[in-house]
Amino acid sequence: MNTQLALITGGSGGLGLAVIREMAARGARVILTYHTDNTIQQLQSNLDTDVFKKVRLLKADLTIEEQVKALIEQLTDLNILIHLVGGFIMGPTTDFSLRDWQKQININLTTTFLVCKYCLRQMLKNNRGRIVTIGSRAAVEPSAAMAAYCATKAGVVALTQSIAAETRDTNITANVILPSVIDTPANRQAMGKEKISSWVKPESIAKLIAYLVSEDAQNIRGAVIPIYGNL
Repeated sequence: MNTQLALITGGSGGLGLAVIREMAARGARVILTYHTDNTIQQLQSNLDTDVFKKVRLLKADLTIEEQVKALIEQLTDLNILIHLVGGFIMGPTTDFSLRDWQKQININLTTTFLVCKYCLRQMLKNNRGRIVTIGSRAAVEPSAAMAAYCATKAGVVALTQSIAAETRDTNITANVILPSVIDTPANRQAMGKEKISSWVKPESIAKLIAYLVSEDAQNIRGAVIPIYGNL
């Protein structure tokens, strides 16, 4: 895997850290996007020094097309995209503000569209690429008071499958993973620890992602893969 260049977005979270470790261990060259300088501090605190040194950091706001375009056009030999950026806002539809609705669209769906758009351009030039996006169980099993989140994650699924259809006759694949609750520090703080044994471990998702971007998974395209743990 030492010839592979992997762009990972949203790498400072619990899942992102596991994905960085897994890809670095497999020899990939890792490019990580970040939005604020606090992200760098988080990475330094949570990654082993040898892993952190292998990561190249590029700053960009992934909701702004010009910044996404400029960032990705630097990566002429890009062949892997692992898009982890996302956010969650909860609230009943009757009380949900348009501002929060637009925030969910921007962070969950607009970023996915923009990053995939420009990564796909590079991959088509190179005739090789692997795209993995992160949806959610909520995309296929919508819940109350989660309309915006469910809708935008369903959009991520549809977008990824459309890209898979567009690249059917190429050496490019696109697949989407649907986790349930991931065992991250943020989720433990927000939801308590009573059910963590049933949650999905970030390392399990990281290994699945690593498989999907490997040559062994070259025939998997447009897959919507549930990874629910014991929930």
